[in-house]
Amino acid sequence: MKSDRRKDAAAAVVLLSGGLDSATAAAWARDRGYRLSALSIDYGQRHRCELDSARAVAASLGITDHITMAVDLAAFGGSALVDTSVAVPKGRSHDEIGQGVPVTYVPARNTVFLALSLAMAETRGAEALVIGVNTIDYSGYPDCRPEFIDAFATLARLATQAGVEGRPLEVLAPLATLSKPEIIRLGLALGLDYGLTTSCYDPDARGRPCGACDSCLLRAAGFAAAGAVDPRAAAV
Repeated sequence: MKSDRRKDAAAAVVLLSGGLDSATAAAWARDRGYRLSALSIDYGQRHRCELDSARAVAASLGITDHITMAVDLAAFGGSALVDTSVAVPKGRSHDEIGQGVPVTYVPARNTVFLALSLAMAETRGAEALVIGVNTIDYSGYPDCRPEFIDAFATLARLATQAGVEGRPLEVLAPLATLSKPEIIRLGLALGLDYGLTTSCYDPDARGRPCGACDSCLLRAAGFAAAGAVDPRAAAV
């Protein structure tokens, strides 16, 4: 990841889900001076309200080039996030959340999403892809690990016109080594409005978070550890 503010106005494509992590990654990239385009994916997720959050976050960050693309991963099933007949785990302890690959894992999701963002990046002449994967996800989600990001960067170099012509795209994961409280503190320092984001895997019909799924619990613990109030929870 890059920690210095960019002096030029290089372009980047950010994967924007509408969640806390992707919004923070987008705010980080904007702060580094990147001209941002954003890609959100409607993949048949049960928490489609996150797409409304993605639009709100993009608008708040001044991202006008924002595409929402439909890719029906629900046709494959295999995850509680795309198959409503599979229950989303609730009330698990932190230790339980960290054990094994959870049923909320969507097979190949980040591989598909990064591939699509790579295609968008080439059409925009972008120099980088930005994704909000972080250390909290490593134990459960194989496509959030640093070795996956490094492998995709190699693929991007080999499989694109930009790469073979000596202009390889970077894959930036600025949150990779940060805990959830550190991510939240970073976003707050950047002026990000977390009230626009949503993290729940199983919201109600009005988009209100359940407060008990793994993602809700990790978010709540993160805000508590950061000594901050979650504006999304406060508004419910």
